Amino acid sequence: MSAAPSLPATAQSLDRNELKGTNLSGEWQHDQGLVTRGPDGKIIFLFGEVQPTVVCSPLQVCDIELEPGEIVRDVLLGDSVRWKVEPATSGAPNGQAVHLIVKPAEPSLVTSMVVTTSRRTYHIELKSHHSQYMARVGFDYPEDVSARFAEISARIEANTMPGAGVTADQLNFAYHMEGAARWRPTRIYSDGSKTYIQFPSTMSGQDAPVLFVVSGKENRIVNYRMNGTMMVVDYYIDRAILVSGVGRDQQKITIRRGG
Repeated sequence: MSAAPSLPATAQSLDRNELKGTNLSGEWQHDQGLVTRGPDGKIIFLFGEVQPTVVCSPLQVCDIELEPGEIVRDVLLGDSVRWKVEPATSGAPNGQAVHLIVKPAEPSLVTSMVVTTSRRTYHIELKSHHSQYMARVGFDYPEDVSARFAEISARIEANTMPGAGVTADQLNFAYHMEGAARWRPTRIYSDGSKTYIQFPSTMSGQDAPVLFVVSGKENRIVNYRMNGTMMVVDYYIDRAILVSGVGRDQQKITIRRGG
């Protein structure tokens, strides 16, 4: 029993889902994506936006540069006879960038290339032209932009003290504490008009101790407000006492400015 001959690709029909899939893939492959010029003449594609097309030329080389630290797993070519890809590297040993050096054998060629790495997968279309080519190609990565914004936000947040809303170099941390309590403050600082007393996170949801400001020989209760575990006092405290409990269960922390 002989096998039925296979139909040529042009004679094969596609069902609805296959047509929809190929059309959607075609939109991604052929849409006009963002292309910009980077440093040193590098052509920059936005990774993942569309399938980028890299134009090369015989007797020239196209340099496709990947992200520093990215490790290449595989390079797969649709036409591995008339297209050659060779690896190269640049940069310091702890942050080297891999370069894919692409060379076509002749003009008017079109093929696809898939590059799998330790971070992502690149789908690239390669075209050869008799004289025009892209000497250097690279990518911008959307996640890198988000990471840079997150890094800046974290740096700003780290340099801005909770409650005060100003940078640490504008605050006075010269406060000394004495005494033991399970809610002993983790830090005390002032912005010149208010005093901020930061309690440990374990005190969240519990009653805050009572604050007495020492004035002469008297201890007077002052108003404050709690913002989470932060006690905000509308005074520039010189000496104060934090008290909770009564009798043998009483816990007390004394505070004075200037050590």
